[in-house]
Amino acid sequence: MKKVWDAEEKLRFERALQEKGVRYIAGVDEVGRGPLAGPVVCAAVVMPLEESELVIGVDDSKKLSAKKREALAEQIKARALCYTIVEIDEKTIDEINILQATKLGMKRAIETLAICPEAVLTDGNMTIDITPPQRSVIHGDALSYSIGAASIIAKVHRDALMDEYAKTYPHYAFEKNKGYGTAAHIQGIKEYGACPIHRKTFIKKL
Repeated sequence: MKKVWDAEEKLRFERALQEKGVRYIAGVDEVGRGPLAGPVVCAAVVMPLEESELVIGVDDSKKLSAKKREALAEQIKARALCYTIVEIDEKTIDEINILQATKLGMKRAIETLAICPEAVLTDGNMTIDITPPQRSVIHGDALSYSIGAASIIAKVHRDALMDEYAKTYPHYAFEKNKGYGTAAHIQGIKEYGACPIHRKTFIKKL
């Protein structure tokens, strides 16, 4: 039986902060740490947390169909008090490594929000160099409403970006694999070499 979407379960981290008097809570997540090509995309979002303003269905973006993600992304962006989406390109990833590039993207996303958050919830287990208090939540994109919302807008943004890159670089099936190392993608690299958006440090062994 499919589990019903439970608002209060998704909001337990946010509600705990609200009980301490925190009003503006930013959820932050990244998409694209693993691919061989394209940027890592980080999103930060401050959502209204009143029951009437919630976007029903927010979850880990990987658990949702592309159609569902796109519909939710539009609702999230429409209702958000503010949001930012930051791309860290393949050249920077090669220069500073993917972990540091992800932290940089999250930092920029948080610091460019129109509202300065009073607390930040991040997905995973990493500390970002920011001023507001932060809490990292393992599987946060599935457990926290705010992080889940960030994961959805980041995923939809990056997927659309890779679809566009597929038109410029048609040999790698980016429209299907979004830059991840599928058999078709690796075969494309072997046949045609790397393209400008490939992460050189990720394809050295190929």
